[in-house]
Amino acid sequence: MIKKKHIAFLAFLLFSFGNHLLAQENPDAIALVDDQLENNFYEAVKQRGIENYDKAIVAIQKCIEKEPKNAAFQYELGKNYLSIRNYVDAESAFKKAVELDNKERWYWNGLYDVYYQTKDYQKSIPIVEKLMEFDSNMKEDLVSLYMNTNQHGKALELLKEMETTSKLTRTMEFYKLKLQQSNTYAKPQKEQLEEAIRKNPKAEQNYIDLIVLYTSFNQEDKAFEVAKRLEIEIPNSDWAHVSLVKFHLNNNDGDNASKSMFKILDNDRMDLKIKHRVFNEFLIFAVKNPTYLKDIDNAIPYFDIDREINVSKEVAKFFWKKNDLENAAKYFDKAIKKDTEDVDAMELYLEVLVQKKDFQLVTKKAEDYLEVFPTQAGFYFYAGLGYNQIKEFKKAKNILENGLDFVIENKALEANFYKELIISCENLNDKEKKQLYSNKLNQTK
Repeated sequence: MIKKKHIAFLAFLLFSFGNHLLAQENPDAIALVDDQLENNFYEAVKQRGIENYDKAIVAIQKCIEKEPKNAAFQYELGKNYLSIRNYVDAESAFKKAVELDNKERWYWNGLYDVYYQTKDYQKSIPIVEKLMEFDSNMKEDLVSLYMNTNQHGKALELLKEMETTSKLTRTMEFYKLKLQQSNTYAKPQKEQLEEAIRKNPKAEQNYIDLIVLYTSFNQEDKAFEVAKRLEIEIPNSDWAHVSLVKFHLNNNDGDNASKSMFKILDNDRMDLKIKHRVFNEFLIFAVKNPTYLKDIDNAIPYFDIDREINVSKEVAKFFWKKNDLENAAKYFDKAIKKDTEDVDAMELYLEVLVQKKDFQLVTKKAEDYLEVFPTQAGFYFYAGLGYNQIKEFKKAKNILENGLDFVIENKALEANFYKELIISCENLNDKEKKQLYSNKLNQTK
């Protein structure tokens, strides 16, 4: 059957042609009957490599005519049909490949590709169950398929099984929380977890699941009760601190609250939502007890991995609402250092500096920002406002006039520009321009 002298050449071709072939353990190392069969196969691989799928199909079909029971030929045919979205013939070819050789992972994977692309999730399930024999990581795919087919009980059961051996990914954690929050599973889930804790009080995961479940329903008292039981049974568990933070804060025990918070922040298994919640509770306490603000500074870097929320910016807004301008400015500055393209944070920071009456810093920061964002009208406005306040009216007038060109469909900002320009022109004794901008200001009203 196979000519051994051609194996190396075949491997070279498989490496050179076709995107999917690179990731395989050479399922196409097939038996060749004669030179014509060999040539047809190489032609099929070559044409697929340059995306001439129709020609590749013709070539591989000639191979199948010679060897209709060659699973690798059927697999190659299926891949080409899949590439042109001929899902019916692709499914047929992959099925034949599986029937001829059910021990080859890639043939099953071809079927999964067909069903997934056609969103036939029900048919995908038995295929993924088979693929799990080759790769246990396919469990995540199976959970997603159960969710898509409303088989929530099976999804939750599989998630629990996965959690006993490894940390759940963020997507899997999301699925788990979503299932636990649903009315269908909430009550039975609580009862099952309580029963599991009674039977095995040293199994940490059951406490964790129950804490998360109660927390998701804002039943913090019950979550705290579970955390206290966990603390007694497993004193070194970080999860006991989820509810202990609030307990310590309620008792005005900032030192132990801080220790609990950092236990949580240090735990990679904790969901970011839980970490944010604990941090926010401690922040409220720290505002009333400023000696603990240093813990806020030390906690913020733990959230650097969060791509959705800039914690420093949110802390700055919190202090601004409390009219604590010093801390608002401090944390806006930190937020901008974390995200150097956050124009919104920059403008909020400049507004805080104006309220602080730190006009020297307003002009410096605004001009620094303009070097990076030369079309941002707001920065021109703050620079002009700052220069007016420090009585450098010529600079104010020049920068404000330059910035007017970038004010687009924002009447409030345009009016503010004219107000500052009127101040500049009045102090420069430019009566003509003052009248011009006064008229324009009236027009905006």
